[in-house]
Amino acid sequence: MIQVHVNEPPNNLPNMEDAMENRKLLILGTRGIPGNHGGFETFAERLAIYLKSAGWQVCVYCQSDEKTILTREWNGIELIDIPVSREGALGSIIFDLKATLHALKNPGIILLLGYNTAVFSILWFIKKRVVITNMDGMEWWRRKWTLLQKIWLFLNERCACWFSTHLIADHPGIRMNFLEQGVSSDKITCVPYCSELVPSADPRHLERYGLKPNQYAIIIARPEPENSILEVVAAFAEKPRGYKLVVLGKYLPKNNAYHKEVLAVASQSTEVLFLGAIYDTEVVQALRYHARLYIHGHTVGGTNPSLVEALAAGMPVLGHYNRFNYWVAGSEAEYFYEQKDCSLQLSQILGNDQRLRAMRQSSFERYQKLFSNNRDVKAYEELFLSYVDSYTLDVSVSQSKREVVAQR
Repeated sequence: MIQVHVNEPPNNLPNMEDAMENRKLLILGTRGIPGNHGGFETFAERLAIYLKSAGWQVCVYCQSDEKTILTREWNGIELIDIPVSREGALGSIIFDLKATLHALKNPGIILLLGYNTAVFSILWFIKKRVVITNMDGMEWWRRKWTLLQKIWLFLNERCACWFSTHLIADHPGIRMNFLEQGVSSDKITCVPYCSELVPSADPRHLERYGLKPNQYAIIIARPEPENSILEVVAAFAEKPRGYKLVVLGKYLPKNNAYHKEVLAVASQSTEVLFLGAIYDTEVVQALRYHARLYIHGHTVGGTNPSLVEALAAGMPVLGHYNRFNYWVAGSEAEYFYEQKDCSLQLSQILGNDQRLRAMRQSSFERYQKLFSNNRDVKAYEELFLSYVDSYTLDVSVSQSKREVVAQR
């Protein structure tokens, strides 16, 4: 369960009118909202909408291909479009630097989602701005990065620890990792991602793909080695399963050797379908909700939003066995280490209706216990409120004394 411990607030808090005026949050580190790129964007959208309804001013920095910086409004939320002409990693770095410089002149608490360019946080540190950084999922551990890229990410992780006012971990394992590295316990808060309940979904969205409810398993993940796509697809393709395997994600076999290998293995079976990248939330929810089994192969990271969304839909989960997935999905999900045992698990559970029903019930109960009722955005707001007075005071005056500890 999630326990919240609150110490006595400082005596120098501003009056209520001033506090309300100071409730402004700047969100950086995503490509922008509405969210159609991944977990961070989806979370930023949920958080922005929730805070707006709670009376906050919310500003989200968005990557744009426009020529100049533009400001617009979406659902009462201020969106600042930062123009970036380059694509890829360099384009992301340029975007983050431009957004950082712009935010220096924009009052408010700063929420940085991810630490990939946390080196720029030194600018906010010098200006004594309140910077709260979500430490993401141990980025430099990922196999896809070169040694130089891993060094860059590790150094930025250190910068986030040094220059942020407060850190957020989305999983108890990540929080523990930073504590072991020497981060003070009162500087890091654990707030797992949550999700809206998915009680139903329109099955008509399946028709365009020739699918029928409960007749396929599904993978929703970026096509990267640490997500075990190759192992799962190869396991599924070993023999006829009597069900389809639906794979979402953008595969570019001409440009990516890993993508090419996955597609080559999949070609050995007529039951593996690649639907491409789908950003329509209703369609993705329908595909997930009506699947027979949700397969989650992530090997690194924290509380993965896609896995939480699967629990919110009451999906039976077959996940890669590691501390991150096990804490999220619980003991009643099924797990695998590698291709061989993934194949064995598929053989044992795909056709077992009784087992799948039990897994569905377990997923729903796990969701209700840990990831429901907007626990995450409420915890974020509590943390922000402890820093509302920091616009005019030194950062140290309002150092958070609250710690949210996620425990099983």
